[in-house]
Amino acid sequence: MSEPAVFLPGSTIGVMGGGQLGRMFAIAARRMGYRIHTFSPDEDTPTGQLADLEIAASYDDEAAVRKFASGIDVLTFEFENIPVRSVEWAAEHCEVRPAGKVLHVCQHRLREKQFLSGSGLPLPKFAHVTSEETLRSAVAEIGTPSVLKTASFGYDGKGQQKLSPSSDLAAAWAAFGGQPAVLEAWVPFVKEISVIVARGADGSMVTYPVCENAHAHHILDVTTVPADIDSGVEEKARELARSVAESLDLIGLLAVEMFLMEDGRILINELAPRPHNSGHFSFDASVTSQFEQQLRAVAGLPLGSTDLLRPVAMANLLGDLWNEGEPDWVAALQIPDLKLHLYGKAGARPGRKMGHLVAFGSDTKEAAEKVREARTRLTVRKPSE
Repeated sequence: MSEPAVFLPGSTIGVMGGGQLGRMFAIAARRMGYRIHTFSPDEDTPTGQLADLEIAASYDDEAAVRKFASGIDVLTFEFENIPVRSVEWAAEHCEVRPAGKVLHVCQHRLREKQFLSGSGLPLPKFAHVTSEETLRSAVAEIGTPSVLKTASFGYDGKGQQKLSPSSDLAAAWAAFGGQPAVLEAWVPFVKEISVIVARGADGSMVTYPVCENAHAHHILDVTTVPADIDSGVEEKARELARSVAESLDLIGLLAVEMFLMEDGRILINELAPRPHNSGHFSFDASVTSQFEQQLRAVAGLPLGSTDLLRPVAMANLLGDLWNEGEPDWVAALQIPDLKLHLYGKAGARPGRKMGHLVAFGSDTKEAAEKVREARTRLTVRKPSE
């Protein structure tokens, strides 16, 4: 068996996707001497603003994909919803990490849940739904409350509907327009947590400290690290993340979102084979950020330390903050141990992730208080205004 390829500084890394995850990956990669090419359907993207080359073309444009792949050494991704055939075209011209089969699993809720179940990993009870009749059967089996989710292309709460005992199942199914779906048991969790795990081409693995995540309107709102959990739960969560990465034969980065139950059990919610919103803290608060770690993994370099430098909290900045004009950055940055990250997106709109704040504290409670205070300051106007 041949040794896995190593791509040293000076190599060209291709990124499919043009969002903020690719932008922060590009910052890490360029700092280490790599060139970055990015491919997405849009121009002047957050990633493209920092790339050496930005290609704007459809993922279904075979000629464009092949030309792009011919100009890079290794391809990685900043989101998973890339057509599998596009990845297959690219793989004929360059190394692809993680492999297309990983994206194929993680971009489809049913395949992902079937993979997890087949690997003996813990997750909420679920059923495949293809019609109103199968929805009724699934509800009879799983019960309510439960959650009906589209099988593919759902994120940040999109394509989801909670069902209660009084729900009109015919109307619920009609709202999905005949799309294949998954019915999932409602989970009475006590905390939502996540673990970022990296796995190198040589099979080595590292995990980051467990993140504790608070959501608002199905979108991640605030992450605190380290999570307020006992050491046994922490190790169990990290081991679960390692098990998933091993089962996928991952080369790259993986975020494993989990539910912590009152009795200490952990159930896996979703997977993301890329950097993750809950891992943004690592850009400022870890020896090796999740973005540098992704680079190290896909380039075949040794993985870096995931040690946390200080207790930290991260808060998302959504487009709603711009409703009354430009946020007051000066007021927020008067908090000295605060970091501001903006993604270079042209237009703010409600729910759109425009940036994030990171704050440090003597403990996570203090860090969370600081980051929330900073975000509040962004929209508190002076009387003269």
